[in-house]
Amino acid sequence: MARIEDYALLGDLHTAALVDRTGSIDWLCFPRFDSPACFAALLDTPDAGRWRIGPSGGASCTRRRYVDSSLVLETEWDTPDGTVRVTDFMPPRGNHPDVIRIVEGLEGEVRMSSELALRFDYGSIVPWVRRRGDELEAVAGPDSVWFWSTAPIEGRDLTSVSDFTVHEGEKVPFVLTWGKSHEDMPHRPDPYHALQDSLDFWADWSSTTAVPMTGPWGDAVNRSLTVLKAMTYAPTGGIVAAVTTSLPEELGGSRNWDYRYCWLRDATYTLQALLLSGHVEEAAAWRAWLLRTVAGDPGDLQIMYGLDGTRRLPELELDWLKGYEGSSPVRIGNAAAGQLQLDVWGEVLDSLFLARQAGLENEEDDSWNLQKALMHHLEARWQEPDNGLWEMRGPRRHFTHSKVMAWVAADRMVRSAEEFGLPGPVQRWRRVREEIRTDVLTHGVSATTGAFTQSYGSEALDASLLLIPRVGFLPFDDPRVVATVEAVQRELTHDGLVLRYKVEEAEDGLPGSEGVFLACSFWLVDALQGIGRTEEAVALFDKLLALRNDLGLLAEEYDPVSKRQLGNFPQAFSHFPLVVAAHHLAGGRGERSDDPDGEAARD
Repeated sequence: MARIEDYALLGDLHTAALVDRTGSIDWLCFPRFDSPACFAALLDTPDAGRWRIGPSGGASCTRRRYVDSSLVLETEWDTPDGTVRVTDFMPPRGNHPDVIRIVEGLEGEVRMSSELALRFDYGSIVPWVRRRGDELEAVAGPDSVWFWSTAPIEGRDLTSVSDFTVHEGEKVPFVLTWGKSHEDMPHRPDPYHALQDSLDFWADWSSTTAVPMTGPWGDAVNRSLTVLKAMTYAPTGGIVAAVTTSLPEELGGSRNWDYRYCWLRDATYTLQALLLSGHVEEAAAWRAWLLRTVAGDPGDLQIMYGLDGTRRLPELELDWLKGYEGSSPVRIGNAAAGQLQLDVWGEVLDSLFLARQAGLENEEDDSWNLQKALMHHLEARWQEPDNGLWEMRGPRRHFTHSKVMAWVAADRMVRSAEEFGLPGPVQRWRRVREEIRTDVLTHGVSATTGAFTQSYGSEALDASLLLIPRVGFLPFDDPRVVATVEAVQRELTHDGLVLRYKVEEAEDGLPGSEGVFLACSFWLVDALQGIGRTEEAVALFDKLLALRNDLGLLAEEYDPVSKRQLGNFPQAFSHFPLVVAAHHLAGGRGERSDDPDGEAARD
């Protein structure tokens, strides 16, 4: 089985696929990110569905790359008989999703094979395959997939197989298209026109980066922005946390979750990174999604929703899948949707404030009415214990980060009224803001260390406390902030990289352990730079960039012992703090950066 970091990402802003170094697509959900997978080998064996194209024998590639800033992947093999390239992409969505693969002979002649094993519903259903003209149609229940190539195709062991030789200068295309089984055959795209359309799409989008990053970190930032864009769901404006489910936080462990949904927190942070880079269109789409999704009683605000705003995300275990490297269970849905996480109110209100600063709103509208309703509800609840930022399944507590983000909510409402002349009970919001601040400084700071603590009455640390100065609660030079940064660096790091918290101290309600958390490590970069330790910040940032795979992609976590990426992949929660930290560091070094003081990106 491929390592998590061996995968490349393909996407069309509706769904995504993962391709390993042998040319095997081991994960693909049609037609949406959260649809049942038709290739699920990522979480089991090839019998759960995959599509491999490569030289006969299954060798890993010699090299691979994305074309410019796109998600068009070129994978090349040097063999004793010649060199071959496979170009993989998912073109911008028409009426149906497509995966297109073009085999091209570069030198000599290479014996190739394509092995397509479709398994609908997460590997549990073998479709009925029949030939329709020059295409194959695979049908099971509501799904149909149409498959075409200029290479000969035959059925073998419930797999559609093509064995062929590609010569120098020759191209052999393959097209896979999903459709509803009760509808007519979808239009088959021309593979070469679709390739140019895909390249043009990504080039056009990259050109809208109004604040490009220059210097040694430019490529890393641009790739991360492309990844974040690929994780937006174009029809609604929702933003997924990751494109996979159940990739483990510990190999062989059970901390395996479905991340193919829209966390308000993750989407908010992603939005901030995009805004920092000048991508306002995504901010407008996300704001519209948010207004639709959370409409109704502000007391019903959830931490996450489906791509279209669906509220119910029941958590199920798929017992026929063994899990990635035996890491079971495999879960779909996410029970954390029902948790109380008070920080979400702050993150949402902060994002809407930033959106207004970016020029999306200049007068009172539905968004402001929603914000007032959310704030009114939070005023009555901020003193309650909650499950916290990390979705702990243990007892609710008074998490310091949650209280700080409640302060952020009140602060942004006050600032919105003051800076934009919006109506509201500003004096009351000021009083609430001060009450929360006093409460945090009274109960959230250790009398022993002078550092902030994970929760009231505890001496435990939490990496989320690194965000306290970035959101404006205290300045970076406050002794309590400095003490917190130094305590996290001293007690919550492994090989210089940051743990979310110490699992053995946290009572998070889950067995097992986890790797270091990449987002938290980027937060430490920000914090070190903020307290004036810029050289350390730069060194840590460069160390983190070295953990990306050869295509610039990051999962959620990293294991410093086995030196492997862990968790769902690619992970927005790792890529957006990379973008933000790069801009902050570049601003501190006098390079090209939007908002060097951090006012426009409060992650």
